[in-house]
Amino acid sequence: MALRAVTRRPVYIASFAPAPVAEGVDDGAEDTPAPAFRLRDRFPAAGEEAHGGVSDGYCFRITFAAGRLDQTLELLRTFLQEEGYADVPLPADAEELRKFRLPPKLRHQLSLFGEDGYVHNPVRVLFPPPGGKRGALILEVCNESAPGHLLRFHRRG
Repeated sequence: MALRAVTRRPVYIASFAPAPVAEGVDDGAEDTPAPAFRLRDRFPAAGEEAHGGVSDGYCFRITFAAGRLDQTLELLRTFLQEEGYADVPLPADAEELRKFRLPPKLRHQLSLFGEDGYVHNPVRVLFPPPGGKRGALILEVCNESAPGHLLRFHRRG
């Protein structure tokens, strides 16, 4: 109660249900449930919702928002590690990520100048369109095993 009196804000503690455990998986850790699947191992089918995002069969799209850009980037980085994309390089911090943002004059012409954010195969970390949630990031993960993946990733096919 002393903490609440000092901050004068309600404190909410999130309680998340444990991830479903895949049958037949024995990794030696009894108290840590294994996820049912990782995005890189089994890409979601078209229209399928997974992990709070949506897939079109080729591109999985999810939005992260933690209030501040550095916190959001850390959430995104953790998500990618858990889903099997730990080897994909990402900007070191929020300052470096901001350098990938298009200048204000070009943001409305995205189709001419590419995405507004960081792009490295198979991941796109994009800033939301103007008027979007402040501190939010849009993560797009593309299916590497899809036919013509590289052309589709670079929007050439």
